[in-house]
Amino acid sequence: MNIIGVIPARYASTRFPGKALTPVAGKPLIQHVVERCQQARLLKNVVVATDDARVLEVAQKFCQVEMTSAQHPTGTDRIAEVILRIPCDGAINIQGDEPLIDPEVIDGVARALFGSPMATAAVPITDLAEFDNPHVVKVVVSAHGRALYFSRHTIPYVRDAASRSVAEQLAAFRFLKHLGIYGYWRETLLKLVKLPVSPLEEAEKLEQLRALENGIEIAVVQVEYDSVGVDVPADVARVEALLKGLKG
Repeated sequence: MNIIGVIPARYASTRFPGKALTPVAGKPLIQHVVERCQQARLLKNVVVATDDARVLEVAQKFCQVEMTSAQHPTGTDRIAEVILRIPCDGAINIQGDEPLIDPEVIDGVARALFGSPMATAAVPITDLAEFDNPHVVKVVVSAHGRALYFSRHTIPYVRDAASRSVAEQLAAFRFLKHLGIYGYWRETLLKLVKLPVSPLEEAEKLEQLRALENGIEIAVVQVEYDSVGVDVPADVARVEALLKGLKG
């Protein structure tokens, strides 16, 4: 099957303008992401999708780049435009600010697609600060490995441990943090972007809820890799230290 990796890469990041091209350990941030994706065994190709000529000029030196409309509200819409041009059976949406993305996670999401219209990944929450952080999206999963719900709130509510410390609540239940990687079959993605914003999506500001509200199942691969992204300039030094450790 022809599954491609697509990395949406805008230049005009609100909190970190030009983030995609920021030097990290001697390379543009986006190049680190591309090179990690190229190590995934199940991707036939890795494509950067951008609406900015500056990203195009740099990224075309190390991968295929597709220019897309600047009017897309989300990276998902940007990927949908790309797969209309590039023949493929499915696509993996990989965030452009995670230079340490594990290729095994990408392959795991790709494998999960063979039993589901969509797939994503999650990791157990171990950091106490992430437990009730609304920027850390949580997911609850069925016995068959399908997403039941995603929320910015801590879910589920563990009644018998609710009055205990966060550490005790984490010990009482395997809370899962959602990782922002998605796999879609081509037909699923093209259907998804045509659907209107759903009520739950609007409430939580989580576009994956649009899929669940419309009956599109999402397989959840549970992994041990935790994402390390570059959200603000201060994150660069941390990531550079981690990259140095990997090479060492």
